[in-house]
Amino acid sequence: MTGPLIKTINLWKIYQLGKTQVEALRGVSFEIERNEFVAIMGPSGSGKSTLMNLLGCLDTPSKGEYYLNGKLVSTLNENELAYIRNKEIGFVFQVFNLLPRASAFRNVELPLIYNGTPKAERIKRTKKALELVELVDRMHHKPTELSGGERQRVAIARALVNNPSLLLADEPTGNLDSRTGMEILNLFKKIHSQGNTIIIVTHDNEVASYAERVIYLRDGIIEKDERRKSSNL
Repeated sequence: MTGPLIKTINLWKIYQLGKTQVEALRGVSFEIERNEFVAIMGPSGSGKSTLMNLLGCLDTPSKGEYYLNGKLVSTLNENELAYIRNKEIGFVFQVFNLLPRASAFRNVELPLIYNGTPKAERIKRTKKALELVELVDRMHHKPTELSGGERQRVAIARALVNNPSLLLADEPTGNLDSRTGMEILNLFKKIHSQGNTIIIVTHDNEVASYAERVIYLRDGIIEKDERRKSSNL
């Protein structure tokens, strides 16, 4: 498919808090090409989490347009949005959101169960995703038997198991020590080198240094949009 993977035109998000209107995003426009590695940075209250929710189709803009893979997201119905969230977008959060009683294998397999993938294909794709994050030897362990870094690897494998167009990560190293965080960021670099588009939302310069492009938000607008060679390549 030609054209950018993501295109936003004059995106606004306005929340009504009692009698007060809060403008979380104020006319944000940018494009992200396929296979870019982008960090979205900004202080608390800058709008970066709001923007991530819009890009992940978890929320809708108050005005403006968001195109994902050439589709205008505001024209899609709930079933189409659910399909996009399951198939087109992989989510990685600061909190790992794993099922505590399920094995690593089952946690990764879940999105495939939800979308009705046949069992043989599920097993193949789940093992492939666990191989990518180097956790095949731990696939029968439950989250309580895994380290924080291993749990985040399970979460990343789960995000990748549907071969999404876009990987969205929100402060993915926030609950990890610095050494483990670096291992996870190097894993993102490896995933990016295999053709994936990655957007990381962070307030941490160290995390952003792994990206090729950094979009800085402040007070709901884009303050800077810098393309650079990752200092950690």
